[in-house]
Amino acid sequence: MPPCGGSGSGTEPRKPADRVNRQFQAPRPNALWVADFTYVATWQGFVYVAFVLDTFARRIVGWRVSRTAHAGFVLDALEQALHDRRPAKGSGLIHHSDRGSQYVAIRYTERLTEAGVEPSVGRLTRGSSPSGAMVSSVM
Repeated sequence: MPPCGGSGSGTEPRKPADRVNRQFQAPRPNALWVADFTYVATWQGFVYVAFVLDTFARRIVGWRVSRTAHAGFVLDALEQALHDRRPAKGSGLIHHSDRGSQYVAIRYTERLTEAGVEPSVGRLTRGSSPSGAMVSSVM
């Protein structure tokens, strides 16, 4: 079982450890993906946009738009990235995100495991999301 964080109280779900430690550089493609989502104002209201970014290429490899910020729409962005990039199982690909409920949802973490991708989640500090900043800088 991969290292996990958590309070140890047994009352909260265990979350994957931060394997990135704010070092968002990768030595090759499909070594480190960063995922995040944001909202965008449109003429008909707000929509949410989820992204998966390959940090080596600084390229969005999966994305999805939704009217609600549910776990399924971030999972769809991950599925697109997995389909388009086809990372080899056991290649050491790390998927990093914040600790948002969409990214630590059971379905999402199970899909990462099934694809052979190592999950990593980082803590957000007030007003700071380095993974979000990296995704935003590419947009």
